[in-house]
Amino acid sequence: MAGLLERQVQLQLLEAAVGRAAAGRGSTVLVLGEAGIGKTSLLRAFLAGAAPTVRVLTGACEDLLTPRPLSPLREAVQSVPGPLYDALSAPPDDPGEVFAAAARELAREPGPTVLVVEDAHWADGATLDALRFLGRRMHELPAVLVVSYREDELDLDHPLRSVLGGLASVEALRLRLERLSPAAVAELAGQHGFDADELFRLTGGNPFFVSELLAFSGPAVPPTVVDAVLARFASLGPESQAVVRQLSVVPAGLGLATLRELVDDLEPVGEAERAGVLEVRGTLVSFRHELARRAVEGSLTSIERIELNRVMLQLLVDEQGRSGADPFRMLHHAVGAGDDRAVVEHGTTAARQATRVGAHQQAAVAYEQVLARGALLDATSRGRLREGYAWSLSNTNRLDAAAGEAAAAVREYESAGDRPRLVRPLVTLSRQQWLTERTADARVSAERALAVSAEESSDVALAEVNLGGLLVLVDEEEAGLPHLEAALAMAERSGAEDLVALSRNYIGSAHLQLGDPSGEGELVASLEIARRVGNHEFVMRSYYNLVEGLWRLGDYPKVGQYLDAASDYSRDRDFPVHHYMIDARRHRLLAMYGEWNEAVAGFTSLLEDRGDPAMIGRETVPILARLRVRQGHPDAPRLLTQSREHADRADVLEWLVTTGMAWIEWAWLTGRGTEAAPYPQLLLARTDRPGCAVQRAELLRYLHRLGHEVPVPTTGPEGYAAGSSGDWRAAAEFWADFGDPYEQALELMESGEVDPTMEAIRILDSLGAEPASTLARHRLRGLGVSRLPSRPTPSTRGNPAGLTDRQVEILQLVGTGLSNAEIAGRLVISTRTVDHHVSAILQKLGTRTRREASARIGSLGLSEPTV
Repeated sequence: MAGLLERQVQLQLLEAAVGRAAAGRGSTVLVLGEAGIGKTSLLRAFLAGAAPTVRVLTGACEDLLTPRPLSPLREAVQSVPGPLYDALSAPPDDPGEVFAAAARELAREPGPTVLVVEDAHWADGATLDALRFLGRRMHELPAVLVVSYREDELDLDHPLRSVLGGLASVEALRLRLERLSPAAVAELAGQHGFDADELFRLTGGNPFFVSELLAFSGPAVPPTVVDAVLARFASLGPESQAVVRQLSVVPAGLGLATLRELVDDLEPVGEAERAGVLEVRGTLVSFRHELARRAVEGSLTSIERIELNRVMLQLLVDEQGRSGADPFRMLHHAVGAGDDRAVVEHGTTAARQATRVGAHQQAAVAYEQVLARGALLDATSRGRLREGYAWSLSNTNRLDAAAGEAAAAVREYESAGDRPRLVRPLVTLSRQQWLTERTADARVSAERALAVSAEESSDVALAEVNLGGLLVLVDEEEAGLPHLEAALAMAERSGAEDLVALSRNYIGSAHLQLGDPSGEGELVASLEIARRVGNHEFVMRSYYNLVEGLWRLGDYPKVGQYLDAASDYSRDRDFPVHHYMIDARRHRLLAMYGEWNEAVAGFTSLLEDRGDPAMIGRETVPILARLRVRQGHPDAPRLLTQSREHADRADVLEWLVTTGMAWIEWAWLTGRGTEAAPYPQLLLARTDRPGCAVQRAELLRYLHRLGHEVPVPTTGPEGYAAGSSGDWRAAAEFWADFGDPYEQALELMESGEVDPTMEAIRILDSLGAEPASTLARHRLRGLGVSRLPSRPTPSTRGNPAGLTDRQVEILQLVGTGLSNAEIAGRLVISTRTVDHHVSAILQKLGTRTRREASARIGSLGLSEPTV
């Protein structure tokens, strides 16, 4: 078979993975390449050659309008009773139960087990979460997870990319299939009497294209592969062509039992199979390749396509009456058949099922199809659907669109005169307005939700917690706490544990923001309740609010611990907004500890992944702006302006303080003090409150540097107070112990002595802090030093291959064979931080595995690692 030429190495690597799994060391293997490159042929050959003792589970993702959540796992165990089959048969309340059952399934004896998930580029969100979950645990299981996908179909924002990125730290084996060489094509051409050069010109070495042209029996070579497929289709008899046409609108193929509902005689299927158009695998009848299916489907007239989808839809409707059909397939064919009422019926069911298992992208697609036919629904029904659509959009990080749908939901209920049901859509709208920096509008919606709520009910509790939480977010904690306490009491009386968790979440945040450390306990309690009831979004809110609240108090060791816990929890689930904020805080820690290049790369990546970041941009834009100010980077003014625009619009402390400090530092470093306005006075007023000791101390220190007459900080980190009072030595020692080299260097620069100023220049040059380094050199000249230290050249500023000092250290430890967890223990840092460093090292070195990176140690001029 053409697809198996030049694939022996990949087969051997797959077989070796099974051998390791048999010894208890499982792994993940990624098989990737373009359409038609032979991924399926490779996997079939691999599975056909597997030993009888190997358990094989296979499932494929489908190119449906919106696929059924977890469909490849369902297919894999449809006739295999066991923990995964049982979990998938139960109500889909918590996909985490399915993920755990999948791991138990792979651990079953006898083993090893091979789980194949094909075409993951079409995977639904829940399946991607399952792959994320299993990928992290495969090394503990006697199994191999094989995932195939088309690399050329992954856009920058494709959800599979985040899964693949997570697999980088667990050393998934990547088998990228390349096109056949001219020699291989020539060998095949010779066997079939084709001109080798012409065959290679037409196919480019794509195995599927080669096989299609080799199978062509006409008098002349067809000009394209599509022509070859259609010519073979045209050679079939009328009944066989009818079957093929019907199957062309069914991406995943049909089971024989279902096919018998359509045709009395299977001989036409046999004819198409003999001609190489269709294939029968077990009880499934499908095209030999997706490209062939698309070629036939593309040849249909619009009327033919509509009629064939209508036939499939009716078949599924009949099946639904007997055993319950898949609403996602029914939606797909209802859209293809132009049956609007069926789209509304089955799309609504599909959207709700997808939402329940966390497949928000699939839910959004289904909601969109239904709402496009909203004229068939009453206003209240449209409002309910728009509300669900808004949350699906929000959970996939499409915040502006989510806010638009939430507003539309409110209008629908208003047009229906349905006042009692306005509470939840108004709360939804308020949340989306907050996320899109429409703070004043968010408050109006929150107050209105409370005003329209009836006497004590879950809706009243929801409105109270939403308003109270919003007041906390806009730094009016004392105004928010009564609402939150009322919500908590109502939620506890009614047993609404979700609302209990959310109320305690914001109560904890309020206390932390007011400087009361007891808020941590409230947030941990909230987190535990949310975990128990399976509300994963509320769990992530608790983690983030712990991080933000403890950051305000300057408790950075605990911040690191909660960042690690949040990352561990969210690795198995896709929370784009929370991932963004958690990753941004981690980059802020790196920046604080002097890892500027890595922090800048991280912030830049986060900003490049989306357009306007809206409210969550407070975690990236002003911090990156300040780093660029410190580097003297030409992009600093643009980022400063962008940050100011957001801060003015949002008018919340988290935006204002970080933005204002970036402008103040820029004004100091450039000698243009007036450019800091209006932030000195604005921040002096806004930070004069409980819970802002850290922020106020930093503000006073930098205003002192800028020449303002301000008092010495009496609270906050001691380094700021020591520096402001003139004790540069104590200040420098504090920041050295703390681990902030930039602040240490700035205090050394204040010494008025040559040696400490020289040390400041050394530190600043190593960081790439050019403006402060220039200022230190001016001061050194003022001390009478005529021979100034030379500036570092770009080639000497970094480590080999652009690695930071920490990355060199970690690379050397990787070379000793230590795991990431062992390296973390050795360096007293988190495993998550080591994961990030190892991924960055592999990327910078252009290597795929830890072993390849270790082999580069000698060539980089680094000392060989020692245990």
